[in-house]
Amino acid sequence: MRIYGRNVLKEVLSTNTDVKMVYFSDSGDSELRELIKHTKEKKIPFTIANRKILSKLCNYDKHQGVVIDIGDFNYKDESIIQEIKSPFLVILDQLQDPHNFGAIIRTAVGAGADAIIIPKNNSVKVTPTVIKVSAGTIFKIHIIQVTNIGRFIENIKNHGIWIFGADMDGKKYYEADLKKPIAIVLGNEGSGIRKGVKEKCDAFVSIPMKNNIDSLNVSVSAGIILFEVMRQNEGINS
Repeated sequence: MRIYGRNVLKEVLSTNTDVKMVYFSDSGDSELRELIKHTKEKKIPFTIANRKILSKLCNYDKHQGVVIDIGDFNYKDESIIQEIKSPFLVILDQLQDPHNFGAIIRTAVGAGADAIIIPKNNSVKVTPTVIKVSAGTIFKIHIIQVTNIGRFIENIKNHGIWIFGADMDGKKYYEADLKKPIAIVLGNEGSGIRKGVKEKCDAFVSIPMKNNIDSLNVSVSAGIILFEVMRQNEGINS
């Protein structure tokens, strides 16, 4: 997979992400020179090429003079959750929009979540667009693919993790006890959380609305609920 963007590269360089090759444009501005220097220090292979060549490599013109070949994206196995003390998880039930996925990743990282779980089928995958929208923060969180979301929820319940689904019929999010270990389930953009997955949840939280608005974009909802989880677990005053 070829990803792109200067901020994405900065995040890659700040982690232990495997990189096959970094392609820099020959524009030679000071920020690009600094990125080349850091790439060299990390002993990551790189080359310098014409900007048009970079555009062909990633099928995108606004790559900011940086294209990174990371090969196949490294999804984590769900067993990694057992290594996390008091987990904070985000479960996405058949999300479809890569922009929503990327925005939720960035929010989840900012709120201190440990992992994001997505189903292998009928769901958005990690793509260059997702990584770009996440501003590269995807490399700071575990992304786990599972075959069956319902079965996964049953498994993590055995580890004492409480499951909250985001649903407009739920308790007001700021009145719920969102202490870790916890998993927040967010549903599909159009249909929400599937019935079978809802049945696995322990409780539901909602965001109260005014002016006849019945729902928010899923990435906006994620931001509100995930930062409430952070607030409650870190004792931040409202």
